[in-house]
Amino acid sequence: MEKINLKTEEEIVKMAQCGKKLNFVKNELKKAVRVRANALEIEELAQKLIKKVGGKPSFAMVKGYHWATCVNVNEGLVHGIPKKEVVFKKGDVVSVDVGLYDGGFHTDTSFTVGLGVTPKIELFLKTGEKALKKAISCAKEKNRIYDLSKAIEDQIKQDGFTPIYALVGHGVGRALHEEPAIPCFTQGKKEDSLQIKNGLVLAIEVMYTMGDAEVEIDKDGWTILMRDGKISALYEETVAVTRSGPCVLT
Repeated sequence: MEKINLKTEEEIVKMAQCGKKLNFVKNELKKAVRVRANALEIEELAQKLIKKVGGKPSFAMVKGYHWATCVNVNEGLVHGIPKKEVVFKKGDVVSVDVGLYDGGFHTDTSFTVGLGVTPKIELFLKTGEKALKKAISCAKEKNRIYDLSKAIEDQIKQDGFTPIYALVGHGVGRALHEEPAIPCFTQGKKEDSLQIKNGLVLAIEVMYTMGDAEVEIDKDGWTILMRDGKISALYEETVAVTRSGPCVLT
């Protein structure tokens, strides 16, 4: 049985304060993702901003990982080390994942930016935004995690793309990664899926690709890539389930 950590209203207020700080960091990082910038510059800016708002980088608290961000380009899906040699160019799809720890809690968010991309890739990126929005709308008491997964999967497949099967979204709170897992696809019976309750806080993560879903780990030991080299994308928000419905914290 999954051990689910439901948050009190007071704890959700604290997480909302943490999430507000992370939202500020995220929006500043978005502005910095441009042609000729590099991944290390994004990392250094993230560290500076997180320190400025009085938080700590969540990802640097993960054993073996020493950075505040994960930066991925094109076929890079997640966990990309922010290296200076990763220079953004026109036509690139750049994903940035960043977490912030403050007041005893973590929040987690991701975004993807297309740099002068084709209309087809613009459509691809809009798919992730729509899928995330639909999944968030399902984060209500008495729904099930299955409902979030179905919202993501349906939108991605409807637009002709492929959800990732090897990785999942997750609960978040005092730990960066908590139960439950939130797949980008449906599995098993809906009634066997976890029922959502008020106080649940979720890092809802949409991961998908233009090609095949198979992934591999890069030689750096962290970066997870699409095996066929096709473009992938990533969108994520931290969302609290409250009596008044889903509340996006980031």
